[in-house]
Amino acid sequence: MAKELEIHCAPGQDKLTVVQLEGDAPKQLDEKAPVAVEIKGTIGAVQEYLSKRVNSGQFEQKDCHILVNRDKGVIHLIFNERDAYRMGQVAGVIETNPKFDEFGINNSSIVWQPAELGLFIKMNRTYFPDRNQCMELVSTLMNFTATVNSSLQNSIKQNGDRGDEFRQTVNSNLPESFKLMIPVLKGGKPEEIDVETFAKISGRDVTFVLISPDAAALIEEIKATEIDAQLTAIREIAPDIAIIEV
Repeated sequence: MAKELEIHCAPGQDKLTVVQLEGDAPKQLDEKAPVAVEIKGTIGAVQEYLSKRVNSGQFEQKDCHILVNRDKGVIHLIFNERDAYRMGQVAGVIETNPKFDEFGINNSSIVWQPAELGLFIKMNRTYFPDRNQCMELVSTLMNFTATVNSSLQNSIKQNGDRGDEFRQTVNSNLPESFKLMIPVLKGGKPEEIDVETFAKISGRDVTFVLISPDAAALIEEIKATEIDAQLTAIREIAPDIAIIEV
């Protein structure tokens, strides 16, 4: 069936081109829900996100809240809290640096054989402030020798009972500690820390775990100071967002 079309030219225009398309119209894409924002970053992530999004129309401050867990070192922002389609969250977390974790420092589940530790240190000598001491440590570990001394001694308990104690000590050529220059926290700057070697004895076999009171104290200090510094900055940027300690 022919259809009549009435076409009007614009003022000053005396020619038109009409193109007739045949076939089905392109299928319209289904409308989808907004993509949820879920971000996990270093401890400054929430402050950085708010500094770029406050007053942008993405959310109202009174429709947001922040949860703070000092024990876990987490600042967690939730915005558009009552809108399932537009709700999003950003978490800033204090986490140890992946390379620090690879050393197994303060992790009793990571136990090193001397030669294995020597090879690992050799491949990661960039984290030693003194390269010569690093290579001396590698040589010592690769040629590790130790004497396990066992002794059986009488002991008297507080209630007066007598008993026997079996003790084992290790005499080795391995230094009691060494220094590392390494970022303890993800996103943090390198810190010089002392790392101690703690021997574990199984029969005549000796393995080691690495411990660092310096690193443990540094992490707790940062949790105590950095979280407060971040919350102060957040309150200046977004004073109407509720901050809740959990």
